[in-house]
Amino acid sequence: MPLARPLPSFLVNRYHGWRATTYVENKSWFRRLAKDGQRPPMMVIACCDSRVNVTTVFGAQSGDIFLHRNIANLVPPYAPDGDPHGTSAAVEYAVRVLKVSHLIVMGHSDCGGVQGCHDMCAGTSEELQQPTSFIGRWLEILRPGYERVTHIEDPQERLRALEKEAIATSIDNLSGFPFITEAIENEDLQLHGVFFNISEGELEVLAETGRGFAPV
Repeated sequence: MPLARPLPSFLVNRYHGWRATTYVENKSWFRRLAKDGQRPPMMVIACCDSRVNVTTVFGAQSGDIFLHRNIANLVPPYAPDGDPHGTSAAVEYAVRVLKVSHLIVMGHSDCGGVQGCHDMCAGTSEELQQPTSFIGRWLEILRPGYERVTHIEDPQERLRALEKEAIATSIDNLSGFPFITEAIENEDLQLHGVFFNISEGELEVLAETGRGFAPV
């Protein structure tokens, strides 16, 4: 059985630097967070991509964002089937326990997960088509979005459209969660979709119609 190894030295050094500066300068705030618990006003569902730093983009501090990451920032359809559902569990906790006011799905440019979905649905990725591929089965969530962009001839434009479909599809699926619908009807929750362009540092927001994006 593999055993956990010590942290690499560069991470240890970074931790000590953080502890000596950021923590010491904000010690009372961290202790307040520990004592009072978290009360974030928002949840963000983002991609695992290391290039997308959600807290930096929104200028957030500790305690501001309940953050959940997964491949291609996808939310599966509501499926109370008794099986484990990590993303759905995070959404349920944010809405029913933390009672966040805003639930944001944040997609991004040059998404490897979306590229994988495109290749799988186009039949050019044998690996992702295998039933044993966790990534492939997860990306099936976006297959309806792929079907909506197949008419786009330019490959780059088609990929960009699919990246935005990942956001819109997740918003559509969130709307199928009964406790989310209830919170929206009670005006306790708002859903938002945003697209982050990594190279340009630009943010676009999903229109209320559920399709189409406009610059912030």
